[in-house]
Amino acid sequence: MANSKPRILNNNRDMVWSLIPLVIACLIIAGVASQCTLSPGGPKQGPIPNFDVDAALQYDASELNFPIRNPVVPEDWTPNSGSRQTIAGEQGGDVSNVGYISGAGRYIKLTQSSAVEEVLVPFTVGEARYAAGTESIDGKEWVVYEQQGAESVWVTDLGDVRLLVTGSGSDEEFTELAAATTSATPLTP
Repeated sequence: MANSKPRILNNNRDMVWSLIPLVIACLIIAGVASQCTLSPGGPKQGPIPNFDVDAALQYDASELNFPIRNPVVPEDWTPNSGSRQTIAGEQGGDVSNVGYISGAGRYIKLTQSSAVEEVLVPFTVGEARYAAGTESIDGKEWVVYEQQGAESVWVTDLGDVRLLVTGSGSDEEFTELAAATTSATPLTP
């Protein structure tokens, strides 16, 4: 007989004493697997992933059928991501994305695409948006899409390519990226 007490006499204290060895075993396993960390001061900024934006945009320029620009961004901005997608449909097209972390630690994404603006904006943000105004930057009109509680989206049409800027950046950072992109010479394939 494993249990000397009748089952009806077991209580919550017995359950707690049974769970203590199990919890200790789980903590030891998690510690050995390095899946737990203690951070009394709260979360800390981890390292920004390294992304070769020059190589990625040069590759996109050689593969895609629209001009790709490589903007010269401020030195304290770090390229951290990139992707390529395709928007299906008659007004869709290829999409080239690169992301940056600004000097202030905010994420800003540049999208270059042959898709029309009315298709590109909802594809990029995942929902319909409505234009809220425009920004004129270095002689180019950027349509501004703003929505309460969502990141802003700025789009300009350069004829053979649409440029889109979005992310958690400030208006000044959007303006910097927009100006740097429109003033950049398209890369040669």
